[in-house]
Amino acid sequence: MGADQNIDWAKAAASALEWWHDAGVDTLVDELPRDWLAAPAIEVVEQAPVAEGLPMALDAFLKWRTGLAAPEAGWGAAMIAACGPASADLMVLVDCPERDDRDALMSGATGRLFDRMLAAIGRSRADIHLTAVCAARPTGGRTPRETEARLGEIARHHVALVAPKRLLVMGDAASRAVLSTELAAARGRLQCFSHNGGKRIDVVASFHPRFLLDKPAAKAEAWKDLQLLIGGLT
Repeated sequence: MGADQNIDWAKAAASALEWWHDAGVDTLVDELPRDWLAAPAIEVVEQAPVAEGLPMALDAFLKWRTGLAAPEAGWGAAMIAACGPASADLMVLVDCPERDDRDALMSGATGRLFDRMLAAIGRSRADIHLTAVCAARPTGGRTPRETEARLGEIARHHVALVAPKRLLVMGDAASRAVLSTELAAARGRLQCFSHNGGKRIDVVASFHPRFLLDKPAAKAEAWKDLQLLIGGLT
């Protein structure tokens, strides 16, 4: 759960500038005034209760998540644990490990772009909680339909245990797991995830970095999602 706290701020700043450039940010002000203090509109999405029969303590759950009782245990692929502080105010949920992932999620080119996106909003892996709907990479990289509902229950349980202020879901599978809707329908506004503890968590849906590598033109839209994510988050 630990992370290297020795951050090279010069490299982080350069990474953020590179991301902003790719996203089309070429000015410090908008043509029209913006009320930065206005509360964003939140769309409340009713959620099913989180799964029953799962460990109720986060430490126990994380151990269970990569153990023999997890749905992915028989897939024949490496199980990759969540990482980041349990007390993080920002949680990120992706679909599954990348092909190059071995000991941690989001490696290779996808991970480098992900790190640039975090740097652009003043964040790093050291202060977020990162996990995936699938703890192991499924065949073809797609969540199996026969286990999608169960994996969604597990993902929602994980979110409830961490209870962050904001949750970023990246990609269709992550959006379906938490919001029960496709990414295209969920993007562009704050969603609300309510769990059994009665707490409400703001959710922002955005593109997976893997998609952005294939479709660089979508980076401008992804930047809007990141602005929505950090708006009002202190």
